[in-house]
Amino acid sequence: MSILTCPVCGKQLKLMEKSYICEKNHCFDIAKSGYVNLLLSKHTGKTVHGDNKLMLQARRDFLERDYYAPLKDALCDAVKRNFNGGVILDAGCGEGYYTAAICDELQTAGVSTEIYGIDVSKIAVEMAAKRKKEIAFATASVFHIPIENKSCNIIVTLFAPYCGEEFKRILSENGVMIMAIPSEEHLWELKQAVYDTPYKNEVRPYELDGFRLLQKKRIRRKISLESNEDIQSLFSMTPYYYRTGKEQRERLNALEKLETTTDFELLIYIND
Repeated sequence: MSILTCPVCGKQLKLMEKSYICEKNHCFDIAKSGYVNLLLSKHTGKTVHGDNKLMLQARRDFLERDYYAPLKDALCDAVKRNFNGGVILDAGCGEGYYTAAICDELQTAGVSTEIYGIDVSKIAVEMAAKRKKEIAFATASVFHIPIENKSCNIIVTLFAPYCGEEFKRILSENGVMIMAIPSEEHLWELKQAVYDTPYKNEVRPYELDGFRLLQKKRIRRKISLESNEDIQSLFSMTPYYYRTGKEQRERLNALEKLETTTDFELLIYIND
C-alpha cells in the first residue's frame, strides 16, 4: 500500500495502473522512467529547482567511480543495523546512488522493505528512477513531504536541506533518522588548490529539536583523483561551483591530478 499523499488535498494516494489517484480524484501520472511528480508550483521558488543537469551528471559520474564508497558502506551498515522492518525514505535522494545502494544491501541480506526517494529536482528523480525500478521515487520538497504521518521507520538525509517538523511528522515513534554532513576538512586540499584563502567547514552543534543523537561516526580518508575530468566532476557537484570566479576556474582547469581529503560525519538520531 502506498504511503504517498495527495499534495493538493492531503488524502492518501492509491496506485491505479499508471497513475496515483486520491479519493477526490486528483490524479498524478507516473512518467515513463518510473517516477511521479508531486511537486506543486506553490511549494517551489522562482529559480531552478534543485541541482541542475550538469551537477547531477557530474555527481553520477564521480560517485560511480566509488570515491565515496566508505560513506556508502557506512550508511548501508547503519541502515541495516537500525532497520526492524517497514518503510525507508531517502529525503533529498538526488540521482539515487545511495538510495539504490541501500536497496541492494537489504536485498542481498534478504530483508524485505519499502523504499521511497524524494527530491525537488525532476532531473535527479528521473535519473534515480531509471537506476532502480524497485524504489518508489517522487518529485517533492522536503518542506512539504507528500507522505502519511508516522509512516516511515527510517529517514535518510544526505547533504540535503533539513526540515525537522516534516521529518518528525512522517517518522514513526522511535523511528530513526540517519544524516550525513561534511566535516571540517572535507575537500581541504581541493580548496587549497583553487582558492587564495580557503576555509575549513564549520560543523554545527549536533543537537536537533525532537531528536536524540544515538551515534556519530567520522569517515575520513584521502582520495587520489588521476584526471582533470574527475576533479571537475567533484567540483561541479559541490556548492563551490557557482561561487567561483574566472581565476579560480583557471586554476581548477590546470589540475591534472589531485589528492584530497574526504571527511564526513554520519549521525544517527532517534525520534524522541
